[in-house]
Amino acid sequence: MLTPTNELLQTAQTNGYAIGAFNVYNLEGALAVVAAAEAERSPAMLQIHPGALKHGGAALVALCLKAAEEAAVPMAVHLDHCADPEVIRSALAAGLTSIMADGSHLDYEENVVFTRAMVERVHTVGGVVEAELGRLAGTEDDLTVAEYESRLTDPVKAVDFVTRTGVDMLAVCIGNVHGRYPHPPQFDFERLQAIRDAVPLPLVLHGTSGVPNDMVRRCIELGVCKFNVNTEVRQAYIGTLRGELAGNSKVDIVPLMQAGMVAMQAVVADKLRLFGSMGRVRR
Repeated sequence: MLTPTNELLQTAQTNGYAIGAFNVYNLEGALAVVAAAEAERSPAMLQIHPGALKHGGAALVALCLKAAEEAAVPMAVHLDHCADPEVIRSALAAGLTSIMADGSHLDYEENVVFTRAMVERVHTVGGVVEAELGRLAGTEDDLTVAEYESRLTDPVKAVDFVTRTGVDMLAVCIGNVHGRYPHPPQFDFERLQAIRDAVPLPLVLHGTSGVPNDMVRRCIELGVCKFNVNTEVRQAYIGTLRGELAGNSKVDIVPLMQAGMVAMQAVVADKLRLFGSMGRVRR
């Protein structure tokens, strides 16, 4: 059942678990997330990256919305990491009302101005906005301590940012990075606690691929109620396709797609159990 993002996150926040938000690029990805969520009796989110939106357009949005609508569990559909106002406009026109307006590449005041403008636009259609404060990179290599810490979310600025922008959920930077971690992750849990104490909004964490389970659970204890997942699901899909195609020129496309879907579903199910959202939907 298609469900507003804020409803999913507020329920998760109240009950001490997190929602898994999974990037999907095609029908198989969407069906894999829905199948895992239904099997685990868990709410979940389908996320569309701007690159996928550029490729699939309104048809991809319609596909995801339909998959969420027909699911037997609560599902939301969300535009991930978008810094382009025109892409956000086109996403709204296509029916997406859950948007990540990403101004994290801007300086602080520019991020405030950009995010506030996007919040005003999205709120006019009854939608919700996620924003990021801090700067999440693909790697933390070659940064000085001062440079590294400057990328992390400042709890004091977080209060000002939320107040001035009217954003609905906040993605935080506490040492998390996109993609695989080149070194064992080190999260600043004291910083996360300070943000949680200062900001009442649902908190979001990107970059959880490869993060130890105990660290994920600690993040949930400290108020994170949405985790973005992309790398591990994508790698499961691509790895399965490579394996199925290796040395076999007669593979039929339908079994190939089904094998990829099964691989993605297994990863998604593992994440839903880790996030504590399994069994939250009554039969």
